[in-house]
Amino acid sequence: MESDFDIELRLLLEAIYAKYQHDFRHYSLASLGRRLKQALSHFGVRTLSGLQERVLREPEVFHELLSYLTVSVSEMFRDPMFFRVLREDVVPVLQTYPSIKVWVPGCSTGEEVYSLAIVFREEGLLGKSLIYATDINSSALDRARKGIFSEERIAAFSKAYLAAGGKASLSDYYTLGYGSAKFDRSLVRDVLFSDHSLVTDHVFAEVQLVSCRNVLIYFDAELQDRAVGLFAESLSRRGFLALGAKETLRFTSHANAFRELVREQRIYQKR
Repeated sequence: MESDFDIELRLLLEAIYAKYQHDFRHYSLASLGRRLKQALSHFGVRTLSGLQERVLREPEVFHELLSYLTVSVSEMFRDPMFFRVLREDVVPVLQTYPSIKVWVPGCSTGEEVYSLAIVFREEGLLGKSLIYATDINSSALDRARKGIFSEERIAAFSKAYLAAGGKASLSDYYTLGYGSAKFDRSLVRDVLFSDHSLVTDHVFAEVQLVSCRNVLIYFDAELQDRAVGLFAESLSRRGFLALGAKETLRFTSHANAFRELVREQRIYQKR
């Protein structure tokens, strides 16, 4: 039997979909529940029913709630070994193409995008690459466009950059001021930051690389399958798909569309 909280959670998600056409009904309910419990305190309400009333009557509350419904936690060069393998096993293939398109779904505040852009610059790919960075959270996209991160995070970013096989110093790519690091705008000159939902939207381009790391873990099995189907449809033949360390294609209906390239780093290649 469902608890009152679980019933209210499902009703809240239905209300959000009906009012704002944002569909969270196939996100992991356990993960959403944990984050929404934090939201109750933030918004000063006792129950999800009370939060639902505010969401329906106050659009600004919904837009603020998006930061709880979506996960905006990321790091530059997260899982450094992934970027080492990317340089060694994926970049040499991408270098053979006259032009490259990359899709970063669920890009959040842009850490993954800037990490890929730096790798591509160091490997001579950035000048012939177009990167689509998409998310459903407009506030996160705005932060990603600005490329400004707290100075307190830079030491960890720099350590991960070197562990990821960085060929220079991360400080070559940003300037410090007022307690923040602003990354070079030239890194994202050919990045298109745009709203896109893996729940409701469709494929918009053919790409050679999809980097969607640590997004699928927040979806239920049905939505994971839909998302992987979008990746398979978007990727060109022999294109590459990168997932997070706790994610796999094994239980999706699209697994046969890919071969494992580097199992440990969850890098796949479309057949």
